[in-house]
Amino acid sequence: MTAVDGAQVFLLPDLGEGLTEAEIVEWRVAVGDTVTVDQSVVEVETAKAVVDVPCPYAGRVVALHGAAGEVRPVGQPLITIAPADGAAAAAGAPGQAGHATYREEERAGSGNVLIGYGTGHGGAGRRRRRPRPAVAPDRAAGAATRAATPPPTGPATASAVRPPGQAGGSPSGGPAALVISPIVRRLARERGVDLDSLRGSGPGGVIRRADVETAAAPGARLAAVPDAPASHLGLAPAGDGDLVLPLTGIRKAIADKLSRSRREIPEVTIWVDVDATGLLETRAAINAATPGAPVSILALLARICLSGLRRYPQLNARVDTEGQRIVQSAGVHLGIAAQTDRGLVVPVLRDAQRRTTAELAAALAETTAAARAGTLAPARLTGGTFTLNNYGVFGVDGSTPIINHPEAALLGVGRIVDKPWVVDGQLAVRKVTQLSLTFDHRVCDGGVAGGFLRHIADCVEQPALLIANV
Repeated sequence: MTAVDGAQVFLLPDLGEGLTEAEIVEWRVAVGDTVTVDQSVVEVETAKAVVDVPCPYAGRVVALHGAAGEVRPVGQPLITIAPADGAAAAAGAPGQAGHATYREEERAGSGNVLIGYGTGHGGAGRRRRRPRPAVAPDRAAGAATRAATPPPTGPATASAVRPPGQAGGSPSGGPAALVISPIVRRLARERGVDLDSLRGSGPGGVIRRADVETAAAPGARLAAVPDAPASHLGLAPAGDGDLVLPLTGIRKAIADKLSRSRREIPEVTIWVDVDATGLLETRAAINAATPGAPVSILALLARICLSGLRRYPQLNARVDTEGQRIVQSAGVHLGIAAQTDRGLVVPVLRDAQRRTTAELAAALAETTAAARAGTLAPARLTGGTFTLNNYGVFGVDGSTPIINHPEAALLGVGRIVDKPWVVDGQLAVRKVTQLSLTFDHRVCDGGVAGGFLRHIADCVEQPALLIANV
């Protein structure tokens, strides 16, 4: 952060976790707006999450460095704030007033900026006015019109958002489109879909990614994007060329990480079919006894994984190639693969072995919901030591997944379906699933991997075995 002619230039802050850049999703302010300390000024997307960036300065916005869709490196100018007119007049000299005003603001209410965590507050009990509604630069002209329009009904978190070029009301004069996800807004811009023309399939009419993709599918009518050549649209007209999507943001991060995993890890996958009837019965019994704190199948599988890793710690490890050593983690930092609108992410439950089954269930529900909403801080998406992947939610039985580098193993769970099964010499219909274990052959051999998977399978078939290992 540096001073320029009495104004303050706020640089894109250090994002942590090795992140070096961020893409501007939407500006919350426009040139000429007055901002307060810690007010969110821009929404950015990193390779980890979509987050709001608060500004540590107060004053008037004189410049926005970068437009929506532009990638900005860490340490480069993001926004320039000049002293408010009143502050400058009170101090006499504009240049000196700028420095005095900002030094006072920094001491009073702002510290180092860290995405996802605010800028800190020095004065206890000090209250600030709530930031004004988001206004992107290309929509500033219509801000007054939207402010005078009653908000649409729907979820409290939904916001009225319009595609570029429609700053005023919708063409039909109806309510504004309900969009929560910035990814949905960007997808609509890329594919030339008019959000005001869509009827959302989400709760309260919220427009989801699937709604945009359906509207942009071949044969669907695409809304015109003013002054945008066909090559700028995410979906090219039929017969005119291929669909070209930039490999950026989280999609690029996923590609880089999976490619590195395949290059470096000699992985092997083994699998087994198991009778999950007992596991489902155990879950039903637990939830009947504690109706206020439901336990999911995923939580029980997480508990079983923790039991297996306690017995076979070789799989709770990573290979340090530079140091030529295997590092076994003292705690189990359990990653949970979660599919979101932005792609596959793996939020991590730190020291999962210290949690009860009920605590695991609550943490899993909160974490996966936050991951899908894109509100997890970057630190919560790294540092895992073992991953649990429930790909059965996609209706598939098995998979040979790629290990989440630098971990050493991943347990996959397929769908649970009715299948014929032999029980005590008799054929019966049981709830059957397939478990797969993908492991790094550098950390262990087949005996350890097979022993771990067999222990998991035995606990799924006979959950009472868990009691002996808790």
